[in-house]
Amino acid sequence: MNGKIIVLTGDGKGKTTSAFGMAVRASGHGKKVVIIQFLKKGMYGEIRAEIKNVEIRQFGREEFIFEPEKEDYELTKKAIEFSLNALKKQPFMLILDEINVALSIGLVKVKDVLKLIDKRGETHIVLTGRNAPSEIIECADIVTEMKNIKHYYDKGTKAIEGIEY
Repeated sequence: MNGKIIVLTGDGKGKTTSAFGMAVRASGHGKKVVIIQFLKKGMYGEIRAEIKNVEIRQFGREEFIFEPEKEDYELTKKAIEFSLNALKKQPFMLILDEINVALSIGLVKVKDVLKLIDKRGETHIVLTGRNAPSEIIECADIVTEMKNIKHYYDKGTKAIEGIEY
């Protein structure tokens, strides 16, 4: 049986949080999880947490990306290579956090992510981030769209430690 493909997308809050919830749940059952964060680098709460059987790697710059730079392409390439190597170890779950954003801004090609998905074996793959491409949605077993209905950002409130990061 091939692992399931789970897509968490949309403009609402909770995509990464949901993926980390699945990682904690899998950890509670003694299962190995590898989380690869695209476009992110920093000491977020999830990085500081010590979750048994969960390996987290970041491949990004500390600042938000508006226009991709050469370094972003290089980091994304390294993240894809790391993902392929992680699959060889057959973890229970591989989370590709913000991969959909990397796809939508052209840092990685859909065909390369589809090739990675094809190599999953029994590993379940979770792909997070806004703007999931239709090809990724099509191959998924579960797709959840987070919809922003109301957020305190809309009134100018800044991100809260422990909720957003």
